[in-house]
Amino acid sequence: MQARLVLEDGTIFSGRAFGATGEQWGEVVFNTGMTGYQEVLTDPSYCGQIVVMTYPLIGNYGINKEDFEAKSSFVRGFVVKEECDRPSNWRVSNKIDEFLAREGVIGIAGIDTRALTRKIRSHGTLRGIISTEVSDPAELVAKAKNCPQISGQELVPTVATREIYTVPGNGHRVVLMDFGAKANIVRCLNNRDCEVVVVPPDTAAEEILALQPKGIMLSNGPGDPTDVPKAVETVRRLIGQLPIFGICLGHQIIGLAMGGRTYKLKFGHRGANHPVKDLRTGRVYITSQNHGFTVDQDSLPPEMEVSHINLNDHTVEGLQHKTLPIFSVQYHPEAAPGPMDSEYLFDHFLNHIHDFSAKRGEGTHAQKAGN
Repeated sequence: MQARLVLEDGTIFSGRAFGATGEQWGEVVFNTGMTGYQEVLTDPSYCGQIVVMTYPLIGNYGINKEDFEAKSSFVRGFVVKEECDRPSNWRVSNKIDEFLAREGVIGIAGIDTRALTRKIRSHGTLRGIISTEVSDPAELVAKAKNCPQISGQELVPTVATREIYTVPGNGHRVVLMDFGAKANIVRCLNNRDCEVVVVPPDTAAEEILALQPKGIMLSNGPGDPTDVPKAVETVRRLIGQLPIFGICLGHQIIGLAMGGRTYKLKFGHRGANHPVKDLRTGRVYITSQNHGFTVDQDSLPPEMEVSHINLNDHTVEGLQHKTLPIFSVQYHPEAAPGPMDSEYLFDHFLNHIHDFSAKRGEGTHAQKAGN
């Protein structure tokens, strides 16, 4: 079956359909990862987007039961050069075609993904329509031009938890504000014996403090950070109360809560090979990233310092409060997919918790429960 991807500027790509059928619109973005397509497909931060994979062969190791970052896929479409329909891997449970069909995601294969990526890099992200139903290109172009922008869609409620739930652990209790959290954030905290209480994105500061956590984590998530003003206000109220660690959208929310501004990048950072420099040590890390917005360095107050920068475009990749235990990174220390070089940041977060609790003369949640 034929499928078409049509961009708002009138560019038309025709290819072979796989996965689901139908029609869907979204912001067309590209990911430069050579592996990790399953984690990409189940990363809630891709909600509202049609994802183009720059690596030419996708699906060669199939889909397995272990590498999901969410229970469902939230991408609007999936674009590849070549789809492998004969995967080979000892963990494989089904093919990518079968997975996309089950999730209702339209795939298109056999197009020039290099040309498409170069167009996005030159012109910036573009709105697009992916369809197996409409054959008239003019009709699809008109639809693409009328698609909503990514800002203003309020995507976070679509992907975040609606109820509080707890993942048990024997150490510090950490509240994770879920804006579309990847599962590996919880795993990384759990691997450090943390009890993780996951709360909805609209949870008030008073409710969070009533849970008596030792630290607060702000997760990744989709869309424009200015579309979650209630979360920004909640974080503003929590500043100074407990150690706070933000990742990706959580990082941007911290920037806004501190009085800074954010802006949209031309084509974003998406992939597992982005170089980031730690300005405090001079060390360079290769990082996993997925974001289309960034914090404006010039808008930050004096008490916030930039701790990391992107070596490709020198945008802000990390923030650290000068006196309070608050820090954040724009990239993904939990990886999934990507290098694990930055997982040490979870240990850094726990060090903040230990120091903060010690100043207050407090023990861990487990220690108090045993008294």
